[in-house]
Amino acid sequence: MSRELPQFLRELIDSPPKAGQGVHDWLFRVARNLHAHMPAPEIVRLLESRAANCGRHVARSEIVSAVQNSLACAWQSANGGAPVKPSGKWPTVNKEQREAIVRDGGALADLWEISPWRIDDNTRQADFIIERLFPGNPLLCCGKSSQEFDTRRRDAWGGRLSGLQFIVPSPMTAVEGVTKEGKPSRHTLSNTGPRRFLIVEFDNGTTDEHAALLLHLGGYAPLVCAVHSGNKSLHGWFLVEGQPEDKTLKFFRYAVSIAADSATWTRSQFVRMPDGTRNSGKRQTVFFLSFKPLEGKG
Repeated sequence: MSRELPQFLRELIDSPPKAGQGVHDWLFRVARNLHAHMPAPEIVRLLESRAANCGRHVARSEIVSAVQNSLACAWQSANGGAPVKPSGKWPTVNKEQREAIVRDGGALADLWEISPWRIDDNTRQADFIIERLFPGNPLLCCGKSSQEFDTRRRDAWGGRLSGLQFIVPSPMTAVEGVTKEGKPSRHTLSNTGPRRFLIVEFDNGTTDEHAALLLHLGGYAPLVCAVHSGNKSLHGWFLVEGQPEDKTLKFFRYAVSIAADSATWTRSQFVRMPDGTRNSGKRQTVFFLSFKPLEGKG
């Protein structure tokens, strides 16, 4: 192993149990600890080499399953603990509270008015925005569609981002990961890193209502960007990097209770590229942009 791993983990990796003594539990435990140190494909290869010494044939599908299933409770040094999965169902929409927020809140014009940065011409600014949102040249997964995508360094996307409609709102840990089916892919949960941004999207209602809801949520977490989908919804980018996952989940559950779409909780979920282009050709206009919350977060 070329990577520097904790002593206890090296010992665990080098001590696979014999058949009948908990091989699958060992696979799960090792994978759970390795997610913080290497991408899923490397974990699979490492476990394959060590499992060869356990005294029984360990199918690759069993190893892939252990790697995938352990991701939900993986130890991650980046945020000081394990990711948190929602327990039970998402909260139901509190219609009265949503209506009160919309009634007393602002509108799309207000969101635009208070934006520290404004894109008010026809020059596309997706590359500029993404450079500021993701400094340090990290790996980013972006796509023209959910079938046509790639993961590459931010500077390698130069000049192309405005023509794309999707991006994963957190840096990737590796160019390639493994899907739940055990297939290699450049867009998977296994190669998506810890959260940097959490996106809150509203589908129902008007864009003025969406703006009021995002302005309200901005009182609970830093709102960095608000992007129109090019169709009917407004997406708010909230900076959550470094926050405990349970705190982030509490914020998101509240957002869902006022009608946010729960799908964007998944870290690998594609969201709308700021100032990108929808497949219909419409511009995904940015109505709010603030880089101030990012100071010191690069």
